[in-house]
Amino acid sequence: MKKFLIAAITAILLLFLFDMAYYRWGVYIDLNKDQEVSFFATTQGKEILADTGKGMEPFEIRGVDMGVGIPGYFSTEFAIDKETYLRWFGMIQEMGANTIRVYTIQIPDFYEAVYEYNKDNPNPLYILHGVWVNDYVQNSHVDAYDDSFREALLEDCRTLVDVIHGRRKINLGYQATSASGVYNKDISDWVLGYILGVEWEDVTVAYTNHMKPENNSYHGDYMYTSEEATPFEAMLAEVGDKIIRYESEKYKEQRLIAFSNWPTTDPLDYPEEVKKLFMKCASVDVEHILSTDRFKSGQFASYHVYSYYPDYLAHYDSWKNEIPFAEEYRLEDGDYNTYGIYLELLCRHHKMPVVISEFGAPTSRGRAQLDFFTARSQGYMSEHEQGTAIVESYKDIRRAGCAGCVIFSWQDEWFKRTWNTMANVDLSKTAYWSDFQTNEQFFGLMAFDPGKETSVCYTDGDVDEWSEKDLIADYGSSRLYMKYDEKFIYFRIHQEHPNPKEILYIPVDVTPKTGSYYAKKEELKFDRQADFLIVLDGEDNSKVLVQERYEAFRVIFAEDYGEENPYFNVPDKDSPLFVNIYMALQLGKINAVQEEDKMAERFETGRLTFGNGNPYSEDYNSVSDFIVKGNEIEIRLPWQLLNFSNPAEQQVHDDYYENYGIENLKIDSIYAGLGSSEDKGTRIRMGEMPLVGWGKNPEYHERLKQSYYAVKEIWAKNAG
Repeated sequence: MKKFLIAAITAILLLFLFDMAYYRWGVYIDLNKDQEVSFFATTQGKEILADTGKGMEPFEIRGVDMGVGIPGYFSTEFAIDKETYLRWFGMIQEMGANTIRVYTIQIPDFYEAVYEYNKDNPNPLYILHGVWVNDYVQNSHVDAYDDSFREALLEDCRTLVDVIHGRRKINLGYQATSASGVYNKDISDWVLGYILGVEWEDVTVAYTNHMKPENNSYHGDYMYTSEEATPFEAMLAEVGDKIIRYESEKYKEQRLIAFSNWPTTDPLDYPEEVKKLFMKCASVDVEHILSTDRFKSGQFASYHVYSYYPDYLAHYDSWKNEIPFAEEYRLEDGDYNTYGIYLELLCRHHKMPVVISEFGAPTSRGRAQLDFFTARSQGYMSEHEQGTAIVESYKDIRRAGCAGCVIFSWQDEWFKRTWNTMANVDLSKTAYWSDFQTNEQFFGLMAFDPGKETSVCYTDGDVDEWSEKDLIADYGSSRLYMKYDEKFIYFRIHQEHPNPKEILYIPVDVTPKTGSYYAKKEELKFDRQADFLIVLDGEDNSKVLVQERYEAFRVIFAEDYGEENPYFNVPDKDSPLFVNIYMALQLGKINAVQEEDKMAERFETGRLTFGNGNPYSEDYNSVSDFIVKGNEIEIRLPWQLLNFSNPAEQQVHDDYYENYGIENLKIDSIYAGLGSSEDKGTRIRMGEMPLVGWGKNPEYHERLKQSYYAVKEIWAKNAG
C-alpha cells in the first residue's frame, strides 16, 4: 500500500510538472528537426500571397480591428462571450471583410468562436494577432532592452504561439493586458500573421538608441539587421527571429510577421522645420530588419495612419516641388490630399508589402483633431460622414499601392478616454455610460445605443415616447418635459402657438454650489441659480452657454490658449455672465516656425446642430442635437456637456475654485425652465427632474451604423 501511494503521488507530481512545463512554460523537445515547415501566407514583392484553397494567390487584407470592450465592462475584464463573437463574425463577413485583427491575447471564448465559425466554412475569416506592450513599461524610465520590456515581449510572443495552436494554460494575472484560461482550440489554420508591438513612443525609441548604442545589430537564424539598423530595430529583429524560431521548431509552421508602427516613428525624411514642429526625435525602419532563406513566410510593414493626425505635409510648402507625384493628389479646390500623398510615400519607401492596420474616423459629438483638406475629422462626424471618410481613405490606401488595410474599429467602446476630455470625467467609471463628447469611444462600425431594445427617446419630432410623468414645468401655452438615459439628457418643448421669430431659453441648474439668478447679456431672470442656458435661435444659431464660474475649459486649458492662470482672476459664484462652451482641438506648438502653428485651436462644442436624431429615419444625422416639428421641439444633450463626470452615479463637477481643479459632487436632481425673448423681465420658473443612477448596470443594444453599410457597399461586391 505504501509503495502504491508513493507511486501515485509520484505520478501526480510528474503529471503536474508536465502540465506546468508544456502548457504553462512552453517547454518542448524538437523531435523532427528535419521536417519542412509549412505556411499558407507569404510575400512577393509588395504583395501578400495566401493559399485559401486554390494555391498561392494575391490576398488583399480587408479587415476590422476588434476591441474587447462592451458597455458596463473595461477592456481588462474581457467580457465578450463566444455567442457574441459568433454573431459579430457573421456581420463582419457579410460586410465583405476577410480578416479580423486583435491586439492581445483574448479569453478562450474568442478562439473557440474562431474555431467554430471557420472549421466548416469554405470562406473563413482570417486573424491578424497582436502582441501588446504594456503602456506603463513603454512610458517608464527603462529602455527597450530592460527585462520588463524585451523579456516580457519575448515571453508574450511564445505564449501567443501556443495559444493559437491550442496548447496553453494562462494563469489569472499573467499580464495586465492579457486574458487567462485554458486554450485548447487550434486556430492556426486561419492565423494569417502577427503584428508585434504597439505604437512606439518616440522618446522610448530615442532613449533606447541612446542608452544601448552597442546593440545596433542582431543576427539570428531567421532575421538579422542591416548595417543601418538602430538598437531599437535590432531588438525588434530579435523578437521577430525568436517567435519564428519557436513556432518553426515546435509546430513546424510559419506565418507573416510585422512590427507595429505609426507616423510618429515612421522612417521618412522630413525638413528641419517639420522635425522641430512635431518634435520628431526617432524613427523605426523595418527595411533594416532582413530575413534569411529559412523564413519562408515573409514580413510586411504595418502602420496606423489616420488622415487627421499628424498631417506633417500640411505644415510646409516646399514639399509640393520635392514630391514629384504631388500634383496627382491635387483636389478640385486647389488643396492637396495629403493623406494620399503620405500613404504613397510610405509605399514607395518600402520594398515589402505595406498594410495600414489602423485607419478610421469616430462618430462622436466631441472632436479632437480636424483634417481641413480631406474632411476626415477625429470626431463630430455623422455616421454617414464616417462611412464616406472610411471609403475615401480605403480608396487612397488602394491607390497608394498598399497590400491591405484594417478599419478601426468593429465596435464602439464606452470605457475609452481622450486627451481633451479625460480631465472632465471619472476615468474609473467610464465603462458605465456613453460619453458622446469623447471621440475615442465612437470609432466603431457598430454602435451600442442605450436601452435594452430601443432608446427612451429619439429626437425626431415624434413625441409618442413622452408621457405626463416626464413633465417638469407647465406654463399654460407651453410645457417643458425632461428624461434621460445612459447617453443623453432629453428635453421636449410643447408650444400651443409657436413663433418662429421667438428665441427660446432653457436655464438649467445642475450644481447647488454656484450659478446665477440672472443672465446679464440675455437679460433673463430665473427663480433658481442656473449653471447653463440653452438658447434656441433657429437652425443655425442655437447653442448652450455656461455660467463663467462653471466653465471647465477655462480651468483646464486657459494658459494653453494664451490666457492668464484662471485662479488669478476667479469669477464670482453668482456671476451673471454666460459664455460659450469650448473643446480643445490642438495646443499651440512652441517650436513652430510659422505664427499660425503657434496658436492653439479650439472648437465651440456648445453650438447645437439641427437634425433628425432617429437612427431609423432616412434623414438621420447622428450628431444632431435638436429638431423642430410643428408644435414640438426635442433636444438631446450629452452628459459631459453639462459637466457630469459620472452620470451613472449622479456625479457632477464641484466648484473648481474651491477645489483647485475638478472634483466630484453627487446631486439628486436637475432643474430646468422655459422662457422666451418675448417675456424678458419675467422670472423663469424652473421645475425638477429627479435623478436615479444606474450604477454599473447600463442597458444597451447593438446597432449597425450607416458607415457599416457604406463599407459593405464597396467590400461585399468583392468578398471573394
